[in-house]
Amino acid sequence: MNKVKYITPIYLFLIVIVASCSSDDGGEEINSVDPPTAVTLIFPEDNTECNEGVIISDSETDVLFQWQDVTNASSYILKVKNLNDGTSRNISTLSSEFLLRILRGTPYSWSVKSLASGTTETTESEVWKFYNSGLPQESHPPFPAEAISPLSGASVNEGDISLQWEATDVDNDIVSYSVYLDSVNPPVAEIGSTSNTTINSTVTSGQVYYWKIVTTDQIGNTSDSQIFEFGVN
Repeated sequence: MNKVKYITPIYLFLIVIVASCSSDDGGEEINSVDPPTAVTLIFPEDNTECNEGVIISDSETDVLFQWQDVTNASSYILKVKNLNDGTSRNISTLSSEFLLRILRGTPYSWSVKSLASGTTETTESEVWKFYNSGLPQESHPPFPAEAISPLSGASVNEGDISLQWEATDVDNDIVSYSVYLDSVNPPVAEIGSTSNTTINSTVTSGQVYYWKIVTTDQIGNTSDSQIFEFGVN
């Protein structure tokens, strides 16, 4: 009986040591994988017209999207968004390039997400925009404007506010912006037209507002932004 009383505490001590070592080893293994590096985009280039695709028809071309490979990424997700209708496509690939069929005469944005084996962390590249060339023409519509302030989902104080946005155009011939701000969606009340990328307005407490920008170029081509919304404190 005396032997049992002395041996039992020794076994318990050994079990605690083994469990502690196992826990430490597991922690080191989980933290050993670094997040992947963000890729550098190559083609299609930012804010340019892409006319190097393979023409499939009057409405479609095959465009080779390319980016720099990064050593600690095991795969990528190519994200391509149609800026006219807002639809997006996400394509998984192991390569640093992907041939994708897209619409001609259409503005797009694209980016690449890096993934690495052994970690759930991902890294996003920059977002580039381009205009996929259509049938021969002398002018291209502007890219849809993007909100700077207020951003969608933001809250602002009542009273005077400044709506701000940015827009680009392959031909660099934007002449004006028509701004719509309303408490209904989609907004129908035009609050002004300007050649600047900011306009002032007054908002009321407790309301949710919706706004958009229609961009017009020198020969009358237009593009509608998506609809942005914000609340008023």
